[in-house]
Amino acid sequence: MVLFSSPRLGHLLHQMCFTGGRVRRPVAVVVFALALAGAAARGQSVAEPTPQKGGSEIQVWTGAGHSALNGVGATGVWNAGLRYGWILTNARGPGFLRGRFEYAVDAVPMYLIFQPQGVAYGVGLNPFALKWNFDTSGRVAPYFDFGGGILFTSSRVPAGVSRINFASGTAIGANVGHGKVHWSLEVRWLHISDAGLTDGNPGINVIQVRAGLGWFHRKE
Repeated sequence: MVLFSSPRLGHLLHQMCFTGGRVRRPVAVVVFALALAGAAARGQSVAEPTPQKGGSEIQVWTGAGHSALNGVGATGVWNAGLRYGWILTNARGPGFLRGRFEYAVDAVPMYLIFQPQGVAYGVGLNPFALKWNFDTSGRVAPYFDFGGGILFTSSRVPAGVSRINFASGTAIGANVGHGKVHWSLEVRWLHISDAGLTDGNPGINVIQVRAGLGWFHRKE
């Protein structure tokens, strides 16, 4: 996280993504396209109904929620992104805790933060997500997820504070298998703040519901 907290790098990336207080849409499109290209570069693969060691997960997702608990209130968040994950282990662990470990990254080219002062547009990149896929014999497979990354916005978030923030959170949810694809539904706690880079940043805590459509793959 040292790299992402560098003020010079943050300023450079912000200039790349925004101009005149508005998101550069082509940049957001490029970020999304690069993520898609990276997934395609994995080569020929076959779809799997469940995660398998050495395989991968591709998922498109969207989520929405509202501020809750401590922090700044009266704020709504909507975002959408693409996830690419690597299944690192076989099923392991005792009893109902048995599952497979997955590491993933998210490209988030669409972020809308609804504040009383107006809407902030943003793009984000989450370089790490740690996910535990519980091993079940049925179509419904619960999971636990924790991760975070960096968020750039067209106006200050919270209002009057910073255009560069970190977005981290944890989630519980479930994959519901349907043939070679799976739907996911989760409840996520999302925290947005600049980690103390500016004075007096109370942060925003959001309870979010996220839905996704994904595919587990492995190389032939």
